[in-house]
Amino acid sequence: MPVIFHIAPVYRWPPDTREYRGDTLDIHGFIHCSTAGQLIPVANRFFRERDDLVVIVIDEGKVRSPVIYENLEGGIEAFPHIYG
Repeated sequence: MPVIFHIAPVYRWPPDTREYRGDTLDIHGFIHCSTAGQLIPVANRFFRERDDLVVIVIDEGKVRSPVIYENLEGGIEAFPHIYG
């Protein structure tokens, strides 16, 4: 089972509906996720001072929307993005 991870504010989880949109789907068109090896560096870079977060473990095989591994900032490391 390949898994990916999404860091979210605790107030967004669990969602009120069956559809989870995260905080970036409407803004960027996808939900930011990480692989296991990317999780801690992402948490340290973007969420270091936060204590109101949860890590959502996502079974990639059960995601109905496209999951695309890409780097949109010009780096070499590809991150999983859920488009939907």
